[in-house]
Amino acid sequence: MVISNKISESMKDSSWIRAMFDEGEKLKKQFGPEHIFDFTLGNPITEPPTELKNELIKIVTSELKGMHRYMSNSGYEEVREDIAEFYRGTTGIPFTRDHIVMTVGSAGGINVVLKSLLDPGDEVIVPCPYFVEFKFYIENHGGIMKLVDTKDDFHLDIEKIEQAINKNTKAIIINSPHNPTGAVYYKNELNELAALLNEKRKKGQRIFIISDEAYRKIIYDNIKYPVMFNIYDDTVSITSHSKDLALPGERIGYIAISPLIKDATSLINATIFSNRILGFINAPAIMQRLVGRFQKNSVDIIDYQIKRDAIYNILANAGYDVVKPEGAFYIFPKSPDQDDIRFVRNLQENHILAVPGTGFGKKGYFRLAYCVEMDIIKRSEPHFKKALESFPI
Repeated sequence: MVISNKISESMKDSSWIRAMFDEGEKLKKQFGPEHIFDFTLGNPITEPPTELKNELIKIVTSELKGMHRYMSNSGYEEVREDIAEFYRGTTGIPFTRDHIVMTVGSAGGINVVLKSLLDPGDEVIVPCPYFVEFKFYIENHGGIMKLVDTKDDFHLDIEKIEQAINKNTKAIIINSPHNPTGAVYYKNELNELAALLNEKRKKGQRIFIISDEAYRKIIYDNIKYPVMFNIYDDTVSITSHSKDLALPGERIGYIAISPLIKDATSLINATIFSNRILGFINAPAIMQRLVGRFQKNSVDIIDYQIKRDAIYNILANAGYDVVKPEGAFYIFPKSPDQDDIRFVRNLQENHILAVPGTGFGKKGYFRLAYCVEMDIIKRSEPHFKKALESFPI
């Protein structure tokens, strides 16, 4: 075999999201794109904020020399200082620029953190359903993913997390607002999680929380986002500007390492080293210069909330069993059949493209990404209804 056995096996389990997208492309060619309702990819159609575009023009037309040269592997000092100032203001914790490492999006950041923390055989707990790439990221660095089911409303089940912890547990990845369900973890459940991990630390075991905060600013219904840094000391967060500033193709994000971590300096140095040896070298220069001053900005959240309400009402009125999302731009209804792949095929027959819950570790569900034009959501209504009514149980 030309390719490695490990990659060959991983490819067999690779993303259902892309698989459904590819099948959708075939249907669009067959019936015309205007007759296909594609909810597969979390690829926002929203444009970046106008002020961000204007700042980009200033940057790329600047006469400043060295704009495209290498910089420190952790990123530009002034950009990291802007981000540290944001965290000092929101947490009251003494972040400095040294606690920030600029990365190639969240994916790059999570890989850097896992590379820095894991030894072969270390386990990482991941609440289920989960973003499927987490498994590959963990395995990239010799770790073992341990899935733990969430509650019926997709919030954390602390008892199950406690049962999953063993001597090999090194970290827990939490993703809130959550992909694929749209759940936003509440402060009380995060406090319970922190209390559990603090008890483990008293007994000599340190477990890190890796907080994937790619959707942190996309929250609805005035729900307040609990800041993990104020809840648990051994926290590392990873942020991406793919969603909040609508820059997914630019691959820009950062790692924030809590100053409250004991021996934080060693972890900071490890992430800078890992950023280099994983081949990222540094985050894109122009994008670094762009995003530093936009930590409080985001795309129009009201637009997403209107779309959330529209798709939720369409599904609920049609008879689907569905939990209303609290953030992000995904909704995760129950399939009328435990065989979610079978039902997703039925949706395709009704010109709707979705991703089976199996692809997120949760059979019997399916995911819809509603970061699409409102017209697509509105016109999909009779098709969702027909798909459910015509499905042979």
